Parts: sequence; C-alpha cells; structure tokens
Amino acid sequence: MTAPAITVRQLRKTYSYGRRAPGWRGILSSQTVTLDAVAGVDFEVARGERVAIIGLNGAGKSTTLKMLSGVLEPSGGSAEVLGLTPWRARQALAYRIGVVFGQRSQLWAELPARASFRLLRRVYDQEAASFERRLGELTERFGLSEILDQPVGRMSLGQRMRCEITASLLHGPELLFLDEPTIGLDVTAKAAIRDFVRDHARDHGQTVLLTSHDTRDIELVCERVIVVNRGKIVVDQPTDQLRKRFLGRKVITLQSAGAAIAVDLPGVTTRPSQAHTTILEVDTRLVRVEQVIAAALAAGGIEDVTIEDPPMEEVIHDIYAAVG
Repeated sequence: MTAPAITVRQLRKTYSYGRRAPGWRGILSSQTVTLDAVAGVDFEVARGERVAIIGLNGAGKSTTLKMLSGVLEPSGGSAEVLGLTPWRARQALAYRIGVVFGQRSQLWAELPARASFRLLRRVYDQEAASFERRLGELTERFGLSEILDQPVGRMSLGQRMRCEITASLLHGPELLFLDEPTIGLDVTAKAAIRDFVRDHARDHGQTVLLTSHDTRDIELVCERVIVVNRGKIVVDQPTDQLRKRFLGRKVITLQSAGAAIAVDLPGVTTRPSQAHTTILEVDTRLVRVEQVIAAALAAGGIEDVTIEDPPMEEVIHDIYAAVG
C-alpha cells in the first residue's frame, strides 16, 4: 500500500504575546496571552489527491501550509510530507515540492521571467535539457511566450501568477502547495490557472493542497475539502458531497429599465436591491439557472445579467452553522 503524501497528527501552532492591562495598571503589569492558530489537527492526503483547505481569515489555513512546507516549526504534534518532517528536512523537501503563496513572489521583479527561471534551475540543480523541455511545455500550456523576456515587475497580476506557478513546477515537484493562487485575478486569469492546475496534477499524478476564498477554485480543482474553524477541522469530505450541501447556490444580478424584476419560482429569493438592480439568490437544487434567466427575460426590460457564486464567507458561515 502506498504511503500518503501528507500525514498530520495533532499538529499545533501556538503564538504568545504580552498584553498590558488598561489604564495606569498597564504601566506596572502585563499578562501573557496565547493564541492557537492551529489547535491540534489530524488528516492525511493521498498521493495524487487534490485537497482544498478553507475557512474564514484567521482559521489557520496558511499557518498549516507553512508548517507542512517547512517554513514554520509547529508548537506540537507531528507531520510527514513525502516521508520527511518538513521543518527538520526543509532543504531536502524543497527539491520535491512546489510552493506558491499568492501574496509573496519567488521571482525577481527587476529581471525578465526567463532569467528568473534560469536562476531557479541553478537553485534546484536541474539538468539543462530536462529544464528546457519542462519550461517549453509550461510556456506553451500557459501562453507565456510573449512575456518571458518582460521584467516581472511590469507584468499584470494575472501574468505574474502564471509565471509564479510555472516557477513552482520547473523542478518537477511531486507535491504542490497553493495559498490563495487566484486572489485578485480577473475571471479569465482565474479560469486559466484553475484549468492548468487541475489538468497538470491529473496528467502527472501530482498532489495538490490549496487554500482559497473562491468557491470555483474548490469546485473545479479539488476532489476533497477540509474546513477549518479556529484552528480545528470541522468538516472533511469529498467536494461533490460539500457541493450538494453548501455550494448549490448562485447569485444572479439583473440590471433593468424598470425599477425591479419579479421572478416567482421555487428556490428563488430576492436579496435587498437598489432601483433598476434586482439581486436573486437561486438554490440550484430546486431550479436551474437557465429557468430563472428565462423567467427574467420574459418579464422584459433586462439590460444586463451577471451570474456569480455566493461569497466564500457566506458559504463558510453556512458550514459553520450546520456543524454547530
């Protein structure tokens, strides 16, 4: 039986800081406050599995990824990533994993992307022919040929993130950590990254662990979802099960010549809206989106239609409420 790519047992990260009492008493005394960013989590990730970790800000998602990638040392518990203890074998692990943190670049802003990639070849001791072959494949798949010789600092966010993911894959890692890889991107850039990550992982048997605040990242990339709250796991189940319970909603915004559009269908509720803008929440388990759009068009006066997923914060609040 193949060993899991990741095994976590009672993993914990605690931070301590001093807090002074209010008023004049704070001059004389202070107290130490402890915060459990990750409060003893247990899970496994099979090789080749694609898993999302989601939760509100401060739930412990990024802290968990940083411990598993060796950036942080835990306060307690254990973890094995590809058979290694991350914080004790960080250099050895670095050759076998790829890491993308959405808010932190591993590329040099002043250099063209091609130069950064070649520097990374040296960092990872990659044989030249293998590196060039892999770079060629990634360049073609991600459409990078026109920007390879452009300084990274002059790229759009979407272009930079495509280069960041390319950089994380140039050494052929077995495992990819993605922390908010699509944050701040437009719809087209998000779709390109989702499709690439999913297809690349599937074609190469790569394990993926990602965090995201976008429901589409979870639905289109991952097979399983771990939901965390205050550093603890509250839900761990396949994506299709989570979709049936919590991801079955769409938000449709209708711009109209008239003050409002009335749609009377089961599973459709109207959110607070402004004049000439009607916002509908649709339970897709009860009614199809195309039925709602057809009913709205039949009412007449539609000038624009936008279909979106509910914000991740709403989905997570629903999950928290359901699990108590």
